[in-house]
Amino acid sequence: MMTRKQCAGFLEQIQENGGSDVMLEMLRLMIQTVLEEGITRYIGVQPYERGVTRRGHRNGYKPRTVKTRLGELSLSVPQARGVEPFEPYPLVKWQRSERALLVACAEMYFQGVSTRKVSRVLEEMGGFELSASTVSRVATELDERLSEFRNRRLDGHVWPFLMVDACYIKVRHHGSIKSRSVLVVAGINDTGRRELLTWRVGDVESEATWGEVFAELRQRGIQGVQWVVSDGHAGIQAAATHYFCDAAWQRCWTHFIRNLLAKVSHKDKAVLGRELCAARKIEDIKICLAEAERIAQHWEQRYEKAAKQIREQFEQTLAVHGLAKTQRRRVYTTNMLERIMREIKRRTRVIGIFPNEASCDRLVGAHLMEIDESWQCEKACYLTIDETLVNPARIQKRIVA
Repeated sequence: MMTRKQCAGFLEQIQENGGSDVMLEMLRLMIQTVLEEGITRYIGVQPYERGVTRRGHRNGYKPRTVKTRLGELSLSVPQARGVEPFEPYPLVKWQRSERALLVACAEMYFQGVSTRKVSRVLEEMGGFELSASTVSRVATELDERLSEFRNRRLDGHVWPFLMVDACYIKVRHHGSIKSRSVLVVAGINDTGRRELLTWRVGDVESEATWGEVFAELRQRGIQGVQWVVSDGHAGIQAAATHYFCDAAWQRCWTHFIRNLLAKVSHKDKAVLGRELCAARKIEDIKICLAEAERIAQHWEQRYEKAAKQIREQFEQTLAVHGLAKTQRRRVYTTNMLERIMREIKRRTRVIGIFPNEASCDRLVGAHLMEIDESWQCEKACYLTIDETLVNPARIQKRIVA
């Protein structure tokens, strides 16, 4: 933690060097401080300090320019001798998704997209241009890392839960603009940790494309899937039944209630929503279903389609109802992926139309990889794992009882 004296010095540097762009100077000083602390820990001693823990010696600095959405940063990367080269990993990790965005913009230039449009994107990101050599180098590095991440083995864990979702992005294909689906799968393993398992850019969200995704996961060694959580897309249900035949399908409650309330007038949405949420919270599943039927009968005369949906789909949202409340609230929706999908849409909206599927795949993959790394650094497990998640027969006994 910084002392008051250090904070005062930090503020003085910002005031002296920041000029009109204070945020850019704050970012530069923060990253430079991280680099200085990193070289100290890497070598093992403070500057000019002697000690038996020393692993090498400082060897000056190497200038490095980093281009960001805030602008161009001029950094001094510490160098070391007598040991392996010092690699500022936090800087590389922080820049990965930025690099993917830069590559996508550069490919738009090469594909003949309006120069004015691409320049506007680059100006919004930080006001700079890219050379062909920079694009080639960055693209090669990203593709290697993403390929390694996407093809990693999954047979080291059991995966009780899979969460799947999709969003749509505009891509230029053979001279015309097409809407392409981005399919994403996340999982929760037997240690309670969540991971992003794979993604794919496909023509459409169908049983065939989801089948390819699930087949890939099976080939990489995924096992022990007991629940698949998703929206009501028929292709997901069919593919999950084929590739994970022992797994139960949990219809996402958020998607269910959103689709249902779209069928009723605005003045009745709040009342019907509260009634259904109260019914779902009933622990005894027989009483829970009976209450859902009562609600359907009550609203049937005014909203026949809504009542039909309650009768046909309400029970599908109760696949994880036998779990403890603390576990159930984590997995009865796909909200974990919904937040990721919103962020993907926010980032891809900057580009608008991708020049090809490869650039779309690269940007989405870089973002997902960063999210997965942040999940691995979480101190607490996302879900508490007990015997019921490994032995689902216990849950069935609880539901029947």
